[in-house]
Amino acid sequence: MAQASQEAKRELTQLLIDDINDNKTIKDIIADTKDMSAKSNIPEHEVIGLIWSTVMSLAEWNKKEELVAEQALKHLRSYTQLFEAFTSTDRSEMALLLKVQEFCYENMHFMKAFSKIVLLFYKTEVVTEDSILKWYKEGHSNKGKMHFLEQMRKFIEWLQNAEEETESEEED
Repeated sequence: MAQASQEAKRELTQLLIDDINDNKTIKDIIADTKDMSAKSNIPEHEVIGLIWSTVMSLAEWNKKEELVAEQALKHLRSYTQLFEAFTSTDRSEMALLLKVQEFCYENMHFMKAFSKIVLLFYKTEVVTEDSILKWYKEGHSNKGKMHFLEQMRKFIEWLQNAEEETESEEED
C-alpha cells in the first residue's frame, strides 16, 4: 500500500508540473489536482506538501538573498488560489506552514523570507490566524526554530492584540 501511495504522489506531482508547464489556468490545475488526489486517496495535508514542493521547484531562484524574498512572493502570489484550495483543514494549514519553515531552513537564501511568505498566505486566506498562532505556540519544527519564531514575533503580537480588541468589542 505504501508503494502505491508513493506512486500516486509521484503521478500527482507530475500532473502538477505538466499542468503548470502547459500554462493551464489555476482553476483547471485545482480541478485536475482534486480529481487525482481523490481517486488516489491522497489526504489534503499531503497534497498541500506536494503542491508546495512542486511550485517551489519550478522557479529559477536568484542567488542573492536580498532579491530572493521578493522573487518568492511574486512567484507564490500567482499560486495562492491553488494553495487555498487545499488548505480547508487546520491540519493541511499546519502542514503547509511546516513545509514553508523546512524549505526556508534548508534553503539558506530563504531564511529571511519566511515571515513574508506566511504573511502573504495570511493576507490571501491560505492560512488562518488560528493556524499561525498554533504553529507559533506549539506546532513549529525545531529546524531554525528560534530564528523563525523571532522573525514572526511582531506579527504574532499584532495578531494577539487584534484578537483581544475584537473580544473586548464583542463584550461592549
